[in-house]
Amino acid sequence: MARRDWRAGELYLLLFALVLAVAALTSVGFLADRMRLGLERDARQMIAADVLLVSDHPFDAAFSSHAAETGLAVAHTVTFPSMATARRVDAPAGADAPSQLAALKAVSPGYPLRGKLKVAATPGGPEQAAEGIPAPGTVWVDEALLGALGLRVGDALQLGSRTFRIDRIVTQELDRGAGFMNFAPRVLMPLSDLDSTGLIGWGSRVSYRLLVAGPDAAGRAYQRWAAGEIERLKLRNTRVESLESGQPQMRATLDRAERFLSLVAVLSSMIAAVAIAMSARRYMQRHTDACAVYKCMGLSRRQILAAFGIEFLLLGAAGAMVGVVLGYLAHYGLLLSLGGLLQVSLPQPSLLPAVVGVLAGLVLLAGFALPPLLALTRIAPLRVLRRDIGPPPVSAWAAYALGLGAFVALLLVAARDLRLGLTTAGGFAASGAVFALLALGLLMLLSRALRGRLAGRSAVGWRFALAVLERRRAVTVLQTVALAVGLMALLLLGMTRNDLVDSWRNATPADAPNRFIINIQPDQREPLRGMLAAAGIHDLLYPMVRGRLTQIGERPVRADSYAEGRARNLVEREFNLSYTEALPEGNRVVAGHWLNGSGAGASVEEGIAKTLGIRLGDTLRFDVAGQTVQAPVTSLRKLDWGSMRVNFFVILPPAAMQGLPETYITAFHLPTASAALGNRLIAAFPNITMVNTDLILRQIQAVLDQVIAAVEFLFVFTLAAGVTVLYAALSGARDERMRDAGLLKALGASAAQVRQTQYAEFLVVGGLAGLLASLGAIAVGWGLSQHVFDFPYRFNPWIVPIGVVSGMLCAFAGGWLGLRDVLRQPALATLRDA
Repeated sequence: MARRDWRAGELYLLLFALVLAVAALTSVGFLADRMRLGLERDARQMIAADVLLVSDHPFDAAFSSHAAETGLAVAHTVTFPSMATARRVDAPAGADAPSQLAALKAVSPGYPLRGKLKVAATPGGPEQAAEGIPAPGTVWVDEALLGALGLRVGDALQLGSRTFRIDRIVTQELDRGAGFMNFAPRVLMPLSDLDSTGLIGWGSRVSYRLLVAGPDAAGRAYQRWAAGEIERLKLRNTRVESLESGQPQMRATLDRAERFLSLVAVLSSMIAAVAIAMSARRYMQRHTDACAVYKCMGLSRRQILAAFGIEFLLLGAAGAMVGVVLGYLAHYGLLLSLGGLLQVSLPQPSLLPAVVGVLAGLVLLAGFALPPLLALTRIAPLRVLRRDIGPPPVSAWAAYALGLGAFVALLLVAARDLRLGLTTAGGFAASGAVFALLALGLLMLLSRALRGRLAGRSAVGWRFALAVLERRRAVTVLQTVALAVGLMALLLLGMTRNDLVDSWRNATPADAPNRFIINIQPDQREPLRGMLAAAGIHDLLYPMVRGRLTQIGERPVRADSYAEGRARNLVEREFNLSYTEALPEGNRVVAGHWLNGSGAGASVEEGIAKTLGIRLGDTLRFDVAGQTVQAPVTSLRKLDWGSMRVNFFVILPPAAMQGLPETYITAFHLPTASAALGNRLIAAFPNITMVNTDLILRQIQAVLDQVIAAVEFLFVFTLAAGVTVLYAALSGARDERMRDAGLLKALGASAAQVRQTQYAEFLVVGGLAGLLASLGAIAVGWGLSQHVFDFPYRFNPWIVPIGVVSGMLCAFAGGWLGLRDVLRQPALATLRDA
C-alpha cells in the first residue's frame, strides 16, 4: 500500500509537509542550541571563569588542589580599595603628591581563564589583547586614574609601601563586576607583589576569588563539590558563583536571548502542526474509497488501522530523519547568512534538537493523523456503490487530546522555558477554539448580509461562492482556522517581533548610563548637580544610607536562619538603603501599592524579598549607625538590571530617614566627546568616586546585537517555511474546489464565472482568517510581552489591516495555483479526477 501510494503521489504532500516541518523546527533548534552554547561560553568571560568562588578570607589550599586534580585550570584574584599616590619624577620639590582611591586587583598567572584583557600603550591608542599579566614591579591602570593623578604611562605609582611603574592602560576587563568596590579606577598588579605593599592587614575589606575553568562536566562537578564543602565547613561569607548566579545584567540579557530564540522555535512548531493536520486530512479524504474496498474484501477495522499505522510510521521515520538532515544543513546556511555579524566560533550543537525534531515529527504525524484514520476505518462498505456516504462521525477527542498533549510536552522541551512554552501553546490552543466560533459566526453574518444584495450577472460568482461556503460550513471553518493559526504565527513573528526587539533594545539602550558617581556628600549635591546641568546632564541624585537588616516582622534576622548561601551573605552585610517619594525610573510595582498612598511604607525588590522570605505587611527593622529605622513593606518592585540605572533593593519612606548619615549616588550617560567632564568633576570634588561602566555596557550591547541579528535571520527562514506550509494547508481542500468548478462548468458556467466564484471564495476565507489572525497575534503578543519578556506592550494599529490583506493574498495565491489546472481541462476530466 505504501509503494502504491508513493507511485500515485498520495504521500508527496504529507511527506513534504512533514519534512518541511521537521526541517524548520530542527534548523531553528540547531542554531538556537549553538547560539545558546556559544553565548554561555562567551558570557563566561564576564566572570573570567566557568565557576567562581568568592570569600572575604583566603581560600584553603584544598579548593585549588581539588580543582587541579580533576584537570581544571585555576587562578586567583584579590580585590580591595586602596589609595594610589602619584610619584612623578618632574614634580616640584615639596609638592603634595596627589592621591586617588583605587580598586586594586592582584592577579595570579593564567588570569583570566575565560575571555581576554585588553590593554593600550597610550591613552586613546589602539587596544590589543593582553599577553599574560603585569610583570613584577609594574601595574596596569585605568585611563581615568591617569587623568585624576596627572600621570602618564611610564610614571611611578605608589601603593602602600611599594612603588610600581605604570606599564599599560587597561581598556577591557570583562569580569570587573558592578560592586561598589570595583567602581573606583582599576589598578591591576601581579599577585606575587601584593605582600610587599603591606596593604592587607587586620580589618581590611578584601575580596578573595578563586577562578576555575575546564570541561563542562568537570566544572559542574567541582561546583557541586565546592558548594558542599562550604556547607560542611560552615564557611562564612563564602559563596560559589557561576554564569547563573553572577552578573545580573548579563544574566538578564542571556535569559531574554534564549526566550527570543525559543519563541522562533515554538512558533515554527505551531506552523508545522497546521501543515501536518491539513495534509493528514487530505490523505484521509483521498483514501475513503480505497478503505471501503478493503472492507468489501473482508479486512477488519484493526487490520486496516494497523496497515495505515505501519505506513504512517515508515513515513514518519523517513520524513523525520530527512527533515533532521535538512535542518542541520539549513542551519549552516543561517550561520553563513550572519556573515560578519557573528564574530565568534560556535560550538557544535547537542543531540537535543535532533531528538526533539524526530519526536516532533512522529508525534505530529500520530497525534494529528490518528483521528482521521479512526474515522476512515469506520467507513461503510456501501461507499463502493454510493459515493455520497462518507465516514461516520467518531468521537476522536481522546486521540486529539493525546496527540496535542504530547506535542505540547515537546514544545516545552524545545522552548526550554516553561512559561514561554505554556503561554505560546495555550495561546494557540485557545486561539484555535475561539477562531472556530468566530469564523462560524462571521460566516453566517456575512452570508445573510450579502446574499440579498448580490444581484445581477456580475455577482453570480459571489453568490455561488457564499452558497458553497455556507453549504460546506465545517470545511470552511476548518480551513479558515488553519489559515488563521498559520497567519497568526507569521504576524506574531513579523510585526509583534519588531515591538519586542525594540523594547529589548530600549531595556539596555545605547545611551544607557555609563558613569556612576558615589560618595557625594550632602554639601556637594547642588554644586555637582550644577556642573552636570551645565553639560546638559539632568539625571537624579539618589540619597544612600547604609544599614543592617535586624528584624523581619517578629523574627530576628540571623545568618544561621537561612540555608541558601546568598541569603546568608545578604543578611551579614549592610544594605544600601534609599528614600524617594516618586517611583524610580525602570522600577515597576508588582505587588502592593507604592508608599501605600500615605508615604509611610517600604518597597522591596521582589527577588531579594523571595530570597529572604519578606512578604507584604512585614515590618522591616534596620540598624543605621546605632539608630533603629523601621517601616512596613507596602510594595514589591521588579527591577530591570539591564538598564544600568541606579537600583536599590530596599527603598524606605523619606520621613523615616531624616537626620541619618547619608551620601548620594547618581548614574548618567556621558558621551565620548564630553569625556573631559569626568576629570573636571574629580578635580572639583576629590573625595567622590567615579566609575566608567562603558566596558560592561559594550559587552552587553555586543551580546544583544549578536542575538538580535540571529533572531532577524531566523525570522526570514521561518517566514519562508511558514508561507510554504500555509500553501500546504490551503491545498488540503483542493479536491473539493476542483469538483465544484467541474460541476459549474458542466452546468454551463463560463471560465470567467468559475474564476470569479473561486476568487470570491478565497477572498472571503482569506479575509476572515486574516482578521482572526491579527486579533490573535495582538492577544498572544501582549501575553508574551507582559508575562514572558517583561516588556510594556505597544499596540501596532497596522497589524489588523496588514493581517486582513495578507490573508486575502495568501488565499488568493493558493486559489490561483489550484485553479489553473481546472480551467485547462474539460469538466468531465475534472469530475473524474476529483
